[in-house]
Formats: sequence, structure tokens, C-alpha cells
Amino acid sequence: MEKTLKDLSGRLADYKRFAIVLLAVGVFFYLGVIIPAVHQVKWHDEAMTITSAVTLSASIFFFAKVKKFRKMISDMTDDDM
Repeated sequence: MEKTLKDLSGRLADYKRFAIVLLAVGVFFYLGVIIPAVHQVKWHDEAMTITSAVTLSASIFFFAKVKKFRKMISDMTDDDM
């Protein structure tokens, strides 16, 4: 039980870090789309928009996993008491 709780806590921390990093990368690409560039190539905006959407979607996915693991940890600790 303690090993499972420790494993879930480790996964929770990892997924939270993944989500925050992906959120930062997604925002970075989004800012690259909305800030005008001096030398602009047509496909750069499209590529950055797609990359931004993918990274923000992955961030949302990992935040959902964090929420799920928090609930599991909470249920496990409530059952122990």
C-alpha cells in the first residue's frame, strides 16, 4: 500500500511537471504566432499554430491525469483512516 502511494505521488509530480512545461512551450509558440516577425515565411505561422495547439492539448491531458491521481491518492489516504 505504501509503495503504491509513493508510486502514485511520484507519477503525480512527474505529470504536473510535464503539464507545466508543455503549457509554457505552448504559450511560447502561441506568442510566436501573434507577435509579428520581420522575415515571415508563410508556413511558419501555420506550423507554430499547430504546434501550439498540440502542446496545449497535451498539457490539458496531463493536468487531467494529475487531477485523477490526486483523487486516487486522496481516496487511498481516506481509506487508511
